Amino acid sequence: MQVSVRDNNVDQALRALKKKMQREGIYREMKLRRFYEKPSERRAREHATAIRRARKLERKRAERDGTR
Repeated sequence: MQVSVRDNNVDQALRALKKKMQREGIYREMKLRRFYEKPSERRAREHATAIRRARKLERKRAERDGTR
């Protein structure tokens, strides 16, 4: 990941870097890797997130189609 510093404006470059890292999900990954996660816990977490994603998609579809 690369951010260029223009006119010695390090604060602006740092903000851009943080935004890029946030978009890429690096902060989330760092948080997850802070402690060891058992494979069974990892599967359960990923399954729960998949269910949340599917429900959210269904809500959006239902809202778009006007069935609710």
